[in-house]
Amino acid sequence: MADVAQEARARSEDDDPASAAPAPLEVRRRFQLPTAFESLHHRNYRLLWIGSLISSSGDWMDQVALNWLVYELTGSAFSLGLLNLCRLVPILVFTLIGGVVADRFERRRLLFVTQTVAMLLAFALAILVSTGIIYRDTQAGFVMVLIVAIGRGMMLSFNQPARQSLISDLVPKELLTNAIALNSATMNLTRVIGPAIGGLLIASVGSAGAFYFNGASFLAVLWGLALMRFPPRVVRASKKGIAADLAGGISYVANRAELRMLVILALVPMIFGMPYMTMLTVFARDVLQVGGTGLGLLTASSGVGAVCGALFVAARGATMNRKRLMLVGLVCFGLSLMVFSMSPWLWLSVGMLTATGFSQQVYMAVNNSLIQEDVDPEYRGRVLSTLFLNRGFVPLGTMMAGFGSDAFGAPLTIGAMASVLVILALGATRLRSARGELSAAPAGG
Repeated sequence: MADVAQEARARSEDDDPASAAPAPLEVRRRFQLPTAFESLHHRNYRLLWIGSLISSSGDWMDQVALNWLVYELTGSAFSLGLLNLCRLVPILVFTLIGGVVADRFERRRLLFVTQTVAMLLAFALAILVSTGIIYRDTQAGFVMVLIVAIGRGMMLSFNQPARQSLISDLVPKELLTNAIALNSATMNLTRVIGPAIGGLLIASVGSAGAFYFNGASFLAVLWGLALMRFPPRVVRASKKGIAADLAGGISYVANRAELRMLVILALVPMIFGMPYMTMLTVFARDVLQVGGTGLGLLTASSGVGAVCGALFVAARGATMNRKRLMLVGLVCFGLSLMVFSMSPWLWLSVGMLTATGFSQQVYMAVNNSLIQEDVDPEYRGRVLSTLFLNRGFVPLGTMMAGFGSDAFGAPLTIGAMASVLVILALGATRLRSARGELSAAPAGG
């Protein structure tokens, strides 16, 4: 009788909006998804995924339109840099605080608030543009855009830790790697879809239309969050201040050797690895001499590799030694980037950038899942918030790459930075082996 009841509950998992928890892996499915998309069987995760696919596409589309608007207003490349600085600084200042808030409050509700604020900012900008207010005084209009950019940066600081922390509540632990990798694949796919749609909208209905479209895209996330059904997360009441909670999160990471190493491996490669994306312009124009068309091909090849790498982890990551897979991915990230930096041929460069995007996503997706599995739920928001500091580390690395390219040339600079990735991964491998030997040694003497 118990077996019959269990099968009945399994059959109703997708249909019952009040389902209390993700279904176990042995649930009988009415249809079979490919392994890479296994997490989509779970209703709550599926709702978040659909909303994120639409909303993230809108974000990338909006980013293209916003850059276009600022250049249209000012005609200044410096103004574009200032715009992106205004989006970056709030993230660096508030991201760790966002992690504290994600641990103090129910994450789904926090996401609902941040996405609502982001939607209002998008519609406000759309109205300012469509009514012509922003064009009446270009200097004042530019200041309005910067205020919106600062507001978005603050919103992202609280949104990202809550969003990443919520994933662990939507699927069983054994599907966490799959869910994180699938989410990563989706984000990389939207990097291609969003700007393409943004360009079409700017050409057809202007930047105001792109902003209106982005505002409407947030409704998909809000709709998905409203439909989710699971027991509210029990949040431990904290009598400490935000500073004390923040220090507690930092201390938690510092005192756990394995977690500390995972966080280091999440952040440091962003300094030495990711600047290659910005430097592709230099390679396309000066090294490979392939112009704007070649730049588009190089950029797209990296994006395609990233989507494939994330899908590979979603399909196979749970069946492999993930710590080894992460370190292999980091080594391959560095090696493929080194070969790219020395390549004089376009198609070899395309192949190496595809491998770079693939291996980069393998290491990042596995690293993220290992961190989420290793961290206590009470500290998850604070720990994951440290990962979003990479948004500040990438510009730092880009500045280093720029100085190095002016002094020594782009190929030598990117090759040297890529070699750091290989050294870092090999050092982490050696450290893991030493710890394994130490733990296996017999006690006593």
